[in-house]
Amino acid sequence: MPRAKSKAQQRAAGAALSVKRGETDIGDLQGASWQMYDGMSEDELEEMASTDRSALPETADED
Repeated sequence: MPRAKSKAQQRAAGAALSVKRGETDIGDLQGASWQMYDGMSEDELEEMASTDRSALPETADED
């Protein structure tokens, strides 16, 4: 299962998960959260959203 690499990625996964569960309107999604909603299962999103945030950077460095 995927793990979030940054706090921003974790928040995007949480937003996508909220829509998958019917708790939030799909129109509220933007950018990465929309891509996650469209391309990941609820289980994958839950795993990514539940990553411990304490050691995560705000954003992931892209190589």
